[in-house]
Amino acid sequence: MSVRVLTGITTTGIPHLGNYAGAIRPAVAASREAGVDAFYFLADYHALIKCDDPARIAESRLSIAATWLAAGLDAERATFYRQSDIPETTELNWLLTCVAGKGLLNRAHAYKAAVTANLDAELDADAGVTMGLYSYPVLMAADILLFNAHRVPVGRDQIQHVEMARDIAQRFNHVFGRDYFTLPEAVVDDHVATLPGLDGRKMSKSYDNTIPLYCTPKQLKAAISRIVTDSKLPGEAKDADTSHLFQIYRGFASAEASAEFRASLLDGMGWGDAKQALFALLDAELAPGREHYQALLQRPDDLEDILLAGASKARAIAQPFLAELRDAVGLQSFRRTHTSTKTAAKKATSGPRMVSGRDHDGQFRCRLRTTSGEVLLTSLPYADGKSAGLAAKALVAGVDDWRTQAEGYVLWQAAVQVAEPVTTEAEMATVQAALAELRAAQDS
Repeated sequence: MSVRVLTGITTTGIPHLGNYAGAIRPAVAASREAGVDAFYFLADYHALIKCDDPARIAESRLSIAATWLAAGLDAERATFYRQSDIPETTELNWLLTCVAGKGLLNRAHAYKAAVTANLDAELDADAGVTMGLYSYPVLMAADILLFNAHRVPVGRDQIQHVEMARDIAQRFNHVFGRDYFTLPEAVVDDHVATLPGLDGRKMSKSYDNTIPLYCTPKQLKAAISRIVTDSKLPGEAKDADTSHLFQIYRGFASAEASAEFRASLLDGMGWGDAKQALFALLDAELAPGREHYQALLQRPDDLEDILLAGASKARAIAQPFLAELRDAVGLQSFRRTHTSTKTAAKKATSGPRMVSGRDHDGQFRCRLRTTSGEVLLTSLPYADGKSAGLAAKALVAGVDDWRTQAEGYVLWQAAVQVAEPVTTEAEMATVQAALAELRAAQDS
C-alpha cells in the first residue's frame, strides 16, 4: 500500500540554502522512494497572508517552481501543482471553517505571538491581525485533508498545524457520521539539517541572513564571506560546535568529510580557509541544479505547462472527493431524487454498474460491468479502497476523452489516464454506451 506524502512551500521569497537542506532536498529524495505517492505544491494562497507585494509573489512562484524541478523533482512521478490552481481547496477551506472551533484557532502559535506582541506594545490585542493569519491553520488543514495525506513533513514550528488539521478532520468525521478524512501525521526528520543563517540565527528571509540557493558562484562566495565567526586567528583552535560555518558545512558534507573539517578547525585552520572550503563544497553540490534552474527561468511557458498538468492530476482526485463532501453536508443537486430500496435494487440489477474491490496484487480497481457481470472497462490501480471508490464516482461523473495509443483506445478524464486500454473500436463504443446508460440512470 502506498503512503501519500504532502508538503508545500510558501511563495514569499527566493529559495535559500536553508529551504533546500530542510525541505526541498529531503522531499525530492522521499518522492523517489518505492511506495510513496508524493504531492508537492506552491503554497501561494498562504503567501498572501504574509505579503501584499504582487511582484514579489509572482517572482517567488516562478523561482520556487524552477527550484523544485532543478533540485531533481520528477513532475511525472510526483503530483506538483500550485495551491491556487485547485479551487476545491478553498471550497473545502469553508466546509472545514464551519466545524473548526474558535477556541482551537485561538491557540495557534502565530496568532498568539501576534497578540503577545501587540499587548507588549500596549496596542489592541488584535491590532493588525487579519482573518488570513487567524484562519491560516484551517487553510493548511484543507491542503492536507483534500488529498487525505498520510504524512506531512514539517519543521518543528509547524507540528501544531498538522495536529490542528487532525482535530478539524476528527470533528468533521464526527459531525457527519463517517470517516471522510484520513488523520494526517506530522513527520519531523531529526536527521534533516536545520541551517543557521549568516548571523547564527535560523536561516530565514525574515532575518535577512540567508544564502540564496541558485545564485552565481560569485554571489555564493560573497554570501559565505559574510558568515559571522569569532575573532580567533589562524593557528588558534576553533570550537566547531559553536561555529555557524561548521554547521552549514556539516549539512552538506559526508560524516567523514565533516570529521576532517572539524579536526582542521581544532588544529587552527583560519576562518578564511574554512570559508573557501565551504564555498568549494557548496558550489560542487549546487552547480548542476544552478544551470538547470537558470534554463527553466528562461522557459516560463514550460513551467506553466508542468504545473497545470500537475493541477489536472490533483483535481482528478479533488473533484469527486469534494462532491462526496458536498453531499455529506447537505449540498446535493436538486436533480437527485430519493428512491426506495426496492427501486434502487431494481436499477442496480437492470443495467451496467460500476463496482470496485481489491485484486490479487493487493491493489484496488473499479470496473464497469454489464448486468451479467462482464467487465467492460477496468480503472488504473489504487492503493486503497476509498480511492478506488472515489475513482468509480469520477469515472461516471467525468467528461470522457478517448485517445488512440499504441495499446489501443484509452480513456482520459481531466488530462489524466483513468483506465486500462480497450483493444478495439467496437469495445470502446460498448463502453461509451454503457457509461451513457449509467449516467442517464443516475440523473433520472
